[in-house]
Amino acid sequence: MEADMELQKLNVKLFVEQPNSIPLTDFIEIFHSWIQASDGIYHDVADYSHMQAGPGIVLVAGDAHVSIDESGNRRGLVFSQKAPLAGSNQEKLRAVLRAALENCRKLEAEPALRGKLRFAANESVISLNDRLRGANAQESFDAIKGDVESVAAQLFGGGAVSLARDAEPRQRLNVHIKTSAAVDLSKALANLPRD
Repeated sequence: MEADMELQKLNVKLFVEQPNSIPLTDFIEIFHSWIQASDGIYHDVADYSHMQAGPGIVLVAGDAHVSIDESGNRRGLVFSQKAPLAGSNQEKLRAVLRAALENCRKLEAEPALRGKLRFAANESVISLNDRLRGANAQESFDAIKGDVESVAAQLFGGGAVSLARDAEPRQRLNVHIKTSAAVDLSKALANLPRD
């Protein structure tokens, strides 16, 4: 694996703070309202709520999908970048992390969810949704580790960062990033200025 592997098709998952008792299907109506207000950015909502630990409720768009995902039996928001991104790997990582954080903040502000939903900003999973570009192998992880560490340190305001690769070979290349520092959505967004 080349040390300068270009990152594309990035996914970011941010987790919901527990306890979380909002029925998954409640997000369908909210996402439909986003479609109506988006002026064509969003196209459809896919309901996978019947699947145990599945993709949940997906808001479909041309460039990126947003979903309330329950994979790994942990609910969270997944931002899936589909369209190619320009810039360095760190710029791309910052862009998808920022988009995920902004969507989390937008959901928290929804009138029907206000006070019932909170996302944790001190932990996320960054996935490469392209097995040809980067297989789930140690050499792929090593190729992107420096860029992920650098952006994670920025995201967490310089707090100590731990990174771990999902070693299950059947999974995509998933990098779990975490800090023990106190970081909320607003602080995380402020830590990631637009490039």
